[in-house]
Amino acid sequence: MRLQSALENSITPSKIILLLVLLAALIVSIIILSWVPPVSRDALTHHLAIPKLYLTHGGIYEIPHLEFSYYPMNINLLYLLPLYCGNDIVPKFIHFSFALLTAGLIFNYLFKRLDLFYALLGALFFLSLPLIVKLSITVYVDLGLIFFSTASIIFILKWIESRFKLKYLIISACWCGLALGTKYNGLVVWFLLTLLVPFVYVRRGPGGGINQGKAAGYAAIFMAVALLIFSPWMIRNYKWKQNPIYPLYHSWFSQLKTPALADISTGYDGDKRNADANIKAGSTPARERIGLFGYRKIIYNESWWEIALVPIRIFFTGRDGDPQHFDGKLNPFLFLLPFFAFIRFSKAESPFRTEKWIWLVFSLLFILIAFFKTEMRIRYVAPIIPPLIILSMIGLQQLNVWVLARYSADSSRIPRVLTTAITTTLLLINAFYIMNQFKEVQPIGYLSGRVGRDAYIESYRKEFPAVQFANRNLPANAKILSIFLGNRIYYSDKTMISDPAILLKAIGKSDSSGKLSMDLRKSGLTHLIVRMDLFDNWIDNNFSEKKKELIRLFFKENMKLIYYKNGYGLFGIEE
Repeated sequence: MRLQSALENSITPSKIILLLVLLAALIVSIIILSWVPPVSRDALTHHLAIPKLYLTHGGIYEIPHLEFSYYPMNINLLYLLPLYCGNDIVPKFIHFSFALLTAGLIFNYLFKRLDLFYALLGALFFLSLPLIVKLSITVYVDLGLIFFSTASIIFILKWIESRFKLKYLIISACWCGLALGTKYNGLVVWFLLTLLVPFVYVRRGPGGGINQGKAAGYAAIFMAVALLIFSPWMIRNYKWKQNPIYPLYHSWFSQLKTPALADISTGYDGDKRNADANIKAGSTPARERIGLFGYRKIIYNESWWEIALVPIRIFFTGRDGDPQHFDGKLNPFLFLLPFFAFIRFSKAESPFRTEKWIWLVFSLLFILIAFFKTEMRIRYVAPIIPPLIILSMIGLQQLNVWVLARYSADSSRIPRVLTTAITTTLLLINAFYIMNQFKEVQPIGYLSGRVGRDAYIESYRKEFPAVQFANRNLPANAKILSIFLGNRIYYSDKTMISDPAILLKAIGKSDSSGKLSMDLRKSGLTHLIVRMDLFDNWIDNNFSEKKKELIRLFFKENMKLIYYKNGYGLFGIEE
């Protein structure tokens, strides 16, 4: 009793009030950071671009030259209404709402198992995490995936707690199906949870290890219900591409091959550093030829041990906008604190031992699958964040209990200092990131009216003036091929194609600049928008002298420069 009293005394009301104030300040900060025009790459390539095309067309339709249009789009469809009303900032708040919902799940779970302090701290830790802040102020879909996957796991825990009532398993499967329909990373969630269901039932079910048939039946139910929720997107893709999960695979058995010259359209958020790396690797994407680990070794000059430590490095060395450093930032405490959740500081058995292991196993397997299957991006493993937040809070609470028991239950000073020190440090790491976001996003100038919408967008997207010139001056039937724009087509009101294979094919079969021009015109193209520095580098590294001369003559004799600014040129293709 004395230990429990000391533990309660170490968590003072003032700390609760402080956490509430910080939570409110964080939400206000995210709202301010979000209230600017969208400039993030994925928003402009598909999360806003595809819904805008659907609105223009009057409904969902196949867009063959945009691979992103074949992705599941549960969250993207929510962006249709604000776009229809002419607002492209509200989608950020729709996306942020899923972070708030996830924070609610974390709070509710920790409040029931620990107390109010750790529940509030867990919600605050989650919402202030650098990756979550970055996602909250951009038009992505990852926060939806995080929410749906967390809800699915929580209802599996409810299924276990209720002694395997079927309704909780079905609810969990429905959440998992929504995760599948949000992003293809949900396939990993579905795979892991489908395996988890029979394993848990065999270990914890009333029949012990004997009732394996019933365990398999539960797994089948979970798998089928999740796929049923996901099925509209599978049916769509099967109708269009005869592959329900296109573009992950060309067919059921052959892995997708990225078209040659894909580097010309994608790049990495317009980052010359990454584009140059792709150019250096050649016209065929390097990852397909040398593998994920070989790619890191050659392009990033990493040793074998640096590559092996990638699943740990993501917690310590993440950096926004840097593919070598996983294009995102976490917090080291997200890696360190969960260890304490599994250290037994007393002989008493943890009342939720099984739940802790479920959170841990899910996180570990998810990281390992991502590590071996794709080039690591922190966003790709985002569903592990709520489990690790929960384990971090359990670990912090157990550490607090251990210190109390070790030093004296009569004195709460040591655990009070310990809890305060850890909490302050982990929140300061997140706070510094948020302050840097204000420097990077610069919302005050826009909100105060000192910077207009067009000027704000141009400061982040240098191609914007060329796109705007095309919107205002080209005929309605203009069809533009974008070169090294990173597929960022959202701000174009004209038909803009990001299919570099058109140019590659035309160059390959042409023996004169006139033939090249004619072939491009036959494909319906009337104009090109080109980022000139990357285009010149690509030409120098990928073509023979004969083809270089052909391209030079083509730009001199058959292309008319209409507009040029910030290194981007708008050209008309002359007959």
